[in-house]
Amino acid sequence: MAKLNQVLAVEKATKGRVASELTDMHHALQKPSLLTGFAKTYQKKDEDGDDHPPERQKVQVVATDMLRRAGRLLIELLDVTASKDWANCQAKADVVVDGRVILEGAPATFLLFLEKQLTDLNTFVAKIPVLDPSEDWAFDESTSLYKTDPVQTTRTKKVQRPIVLYQATKEHPAQTQLITEDLSVGTWVTVKHSGALPAPHKDALLERIRRLAAAVKFARETANATEAPRKDVGQRLLDYLLDE
Repeated sequence: MAKLNQVLAVEKATKGRVASELTDMHHALQKPSLLTGFAKTYQKKDEDGDDHPPERQKVQVVATDMLRRAGRLLIELLDVTASKDWANCQAKADVVVDGRVILEGAPATFLLFLEKQLTDLNTFVAKIPVLDPSEDWAFDESTSLYKTDPVQTTRTKKVQRPIVLYQATKEHPAQTQLITEDLSVGTWVTVKHSGALPAPHKDALLERIRRLAAAVKFARETANATEAPRKDVGQRLLDYLLDE
């Protein structure tokens, strides 16, 4: 008796081959000339008349032959698919992580689906930004965001004032020049907020996804090792369909 994973491998190849052959037959049946033939012989009226060789065109495609051939192919495909689907009804396994049963008796088909979802989830989580490590962050319960401690920075304003380059004398007036200075006019208090994840949190999530994905894959392999009893359903179905 074959294992389910063996049947799955056979089914994939069988599907491709059967589909290809049925397509070729379908195309052949769409060409009336291949289903048509003739045989011609010539009989002259007089002994002195010209002789002509017989002409013949063979029928290359016979619809009933095609039906029988299609039937054999479908029987093969239906039987292998039925064996897979009946086995899938019994193919189950537990998902176990570190000795803890996360799922009991999960069907192989669901495990395959779950494995794909965990792959997508891993991609999703891997792209989540993390908090800037150059800052010190704390979680703020009131906003559900991370924030930094307040940082004060001075706000300045450029102002111009004159300076005396040369004092006035009896002969010359004083010489002055305008210079620009930064004058402190206030203080900014900045608190940064972020919706990103702490790097350790993200790493822990990815690790749990990895461990669960490994457990699911192991469970799927276990489920797919279930015995797959042979199911001969194709002949019964084709006997009805092609009953003359």
